[in-house]
Parts: sequence; C-alpha cells; structure tokens
Amino acid sequence: MLRVHFTARDLTRTRVADGADPLWETVLSLHSLRECRAEPALASWRQHAVRHGPGPLRTLLPLVPKHGYFPDFLTPFAALDGVEPGLEAVMSTPRSRLRTELTLLSGHRALPGWARGIGEGEPAALRHLARSLRTYHHLAIAPSWPRIAGRVGADRALRAHALGQSGAEAMLRTFGPVMRWRSPVLEVDYPVERELFLQGRGLVLVPSYFCRDEPVALVDDALPPVLVYPAAGAGSPDAGPAAVTSRTTTAEGPRFRFSGSEALRDVPSLIGARAAARTAGRRR
Repeated sequence: MLRVHFTARDLTRTRVADGADPLWETVLSLHSLRECRAEPALASWRQHAVRHGPGPLRTLLPLVPKHGYFPDFLTPFAALDGVEPGLEAVMSTPRSRLRTELTLLSGHRALPGWARGIGEGEPAALRHLARSLRTYHHLAIAPSWPRIAGRVGADRALRAHALGQSGAEAMLRTFGPVMRWRSPVLEVDYPVERELFLQGRGLVLVPSYFCRDEPVALVDDALPPVLVYPAAGAGSPDAGPAAVTSRTTTAEGPRFRFSGSEALRDVPSLIGARAAARTAGRRR
C-alpha cells in the first residue's frame, strides 16, 4: 500500500491534470502491449503497435519491464504540456539522475550495452531515446488519441466537478476502491509498502487510459508528486483501448485493421526477459 500524507496546504494545491499525459500513456502502453488479456480491442491495438513500431520497441522495451521498476526520467512532469516539452525534459535529465535510475533498473534486469550511453548522458544516446519515444508515440498512441482523450476527459470532468463543488477532500473520496481517503492520508492500492509525504507541494492526479489495475507513482520523492491512476472505465472487462465509456462521452476515433497473428510473432524477441521483482519503494 502507498500512503500519501497531506497537510492543509497540500489539499489547496492538489489538482487533476488538464488531460492525458502523452509520455505516461506511451510508457504505460508498453505494459498493455505485453498483456495477454482477451479483449478484442486491446488485441487489435497490440497488433497495430507491434506491426508499426518494432524499431522503437527494441529501444523502449528493455527500459520498461512488464513488471517492476522503470526510470522516472521517462515520464517527466513537463510532458503534461505535450510530447515535445516532455522529450526536451527527457534529453535534459541531469547525468546523475540518468546514471542513478539506470543503475537501479540494472539491479533487476540485464540492460543492453547501448543503455550505458544513456546513463552517461551522451547526447547521441539521448537523441536516439527521444526519437524512439516520439516514433512509438506517433505510430502506436497518436492514432488512438481521440479515444484516450475522451476517456481521460470524461474522468477528469467527474473529479473536477467534485473538487469545484465540495473541495479537495470530497474529490479524493471519489477514487474508490483503489484509493481511499482517510484524512489526512490517501491510501492507494500498491504492490509495495511506501510512505509519500507531500510537504506542502500538493499532488497532481493524472487519469490514464493505459494505466490498469493499480495507480503508479514516481519513485523519487524529491520530484514533483504525481499519481497516475486508471481513468474511469479503464479497468472494466470490455474497456480496451478502443472502448471509451462514460456518463457523458463516447469517443470513437480511427479503427485499426487486424493484421493476423503474424503481427505479434516478433513480440518475444522484442520484449526479452521479464522482470518479476517488486521491491520496496519502487514503482509497480
């Protein structure tokens, strides 16, 4: 369980993000890509993503295991303003952070040799990482952005209404059952035991299309506090990336063509070994 500790100042500074975060969606979609859920919409999206993004996946999958820790620098706060500001932030990550976070990742899985260049902050390596994120987002995420934005927007409207009508505590009570407000602590379903003290910084709650089952937080408590959670409807049995349900909105967006099982044939070689460890103080 994650326990997020609020002060009165934190409550006044807590908000819901204005919309979907493109880099959080990009990174979390790499989890959905490797799930075996029998949802037709998810299967269709998965085939599309693998068929069109094998190049970027060879770079991204080793950095984002199916389970366990992945580096905070892949999902910078600046991405709330868009893909390009987020990628600029990725490439501007201090070398000390890059090295620390990749060292942490390497404690759970073997990293390819090229990852050393990222850890050393080499400009060419960081440009390649940013290009991979951009290309994968463009090919696999952007075509579904109307659906992503539709679900996230509907969820955000519900939270914003509660916040505007009755305040932050009332809004925090709307997140059950995965999050429970027990003033002054927000209890969050989480794979490890962890305490997060906001210390007057407030919390940005980010509804996500591809976040499934449990919310996700940054590992580094010194970074701006962010909690990414499944947008309403994301965990329902029929809520794959092509099904957006809310009380007010159904966003359609483009439909992907099925390309047959051949599209998934390269997934095992692209994915590599799975990291199963879930360690204290680390992201799911």
